[in-house]
Formats: sequence, C-alpha cells, structure tokens
Amino acid sequence: MQDRWLDWAIRLQAIAQGGLFYSKDKYDLERFQQIRDLAAEIISEHTDLEMDKVRDLFCCEKGYQTPKVDVRAVIVENDRILMVKEQIDGKWSLPGGWAEVDLSLGENVMKEVKEEAGLDVAVQRLLAVLDARKRNSESAPYGIYKIMVECRRISGSFIANIETSECGFFALDELPELSTGRITREQIEMCFRASRDEKFIPFFD
Repeated sequence: MQDRWLDWAIRLQAIAQGGLFYSKDKYDLERFQQIRDLAAEIISEHTDLEMDKVRDLFCCEKGYQTPKVDVRAVIVENDRILMVKEQIDGKWSLPGGWAEVDLSLGENVMKEVKEEAGLDVAVQRLLAVLDARKRNSESAPYGIYKIMVECRRISGSFIANIETSECGFFALDELPELSTGRITREQIEMCFRASRDEKFIPFFD
C-alpha cells in the first residue's frame, strides 16, 4: 500500500507541475498549487524525506516533469569491479551520481569517477539504461533513469573527498554491503556479464 500511495503522489505532483507551468487562469493555478502541496505532504509521510527536502526536490522545478538521470561507471579489472564507499550511509556503490546539465553523458561519467575514486578513465560503451523505480528496492519519490557506462582506468588513485570514504575492487563473491538505493547485486551481476562479453547488447527497460 505504501508504494501505491507513493505512486499516486508522484503522479499528482507531475500533474500539478504541468498545470502550474501551462495554466493561465489564476484560480486553476491556485488549485494546482494545492495539489502539489498535498502531493509533497504524502511523499514526506510515506518516505524518510523531511518536508523541506521534498519541497526542494519538487517545488523548484518547472515545466513538464521528466525523470532525473543517474550515471554510474562500470570499471572491471581482473574480474573485479571498482566500488566506492558512500559517506552518506557507509555502504558501497559504483562511482556515479546525478548528471549535470552542461556535460555530455561521457563527461558526466568521467567527472564522477574523478571526484569519487580519484581516477581518470576513458569511456568505452553503454551497458544499460534502467528505470530505477522498477529495479531498485528502495522507493524514490521521483522517476530515475540509471545509465551504466563501461570505462577503462587510465591513471590516478583514491583521494579523500566529501562523497566517498574508500574505494576498491571486489569480486562478485566478495561484494561489500551495497547502498541498494544506488545499486543492486542484480545490476552488478549484469556488469560482470557485460565485461566478459565483447558482444554484450546494451539493456534498457
């Protein structure tokens, strides 16, 4: 039931955001704002997000609502995958984060690996475009497209930073505790399959 409430709230928020952008009638604008406020209250009630955080996520956006884009770098060497330990929850994920609007996909991936793992990489191929709300166990109050890109390490070494506290390479049978809102074992297994198959066909939902 919680997931259904969250789905309904997200749909209401999208309707309200579109209405606020396209409507001209002041009474309609007032009604759409009320719908948006109610959606934010529902999302706050059914997630661990504080109301102020929900407002920051939703109430500053304008226009037709679209999914957020999360980029993740896949770097496999000697059948071991590079992972970083997130400062925010002390768990592990692939290097990555929200895409920035002024960078290409490849530039975003390279930036995230440099910031979180201290490495310079070459982007090689697209592996997957996933709908995170279908693929990750933790519900998010917005749509997310998770784009996974295979990279090759060029140089560099880990540098302490505000986002990650460690990085390392792990075999599939020795994975650390995962930050499941960011990555799942199923997704990592797909990364290993792709790394072993030069003809791997990119997967998308």
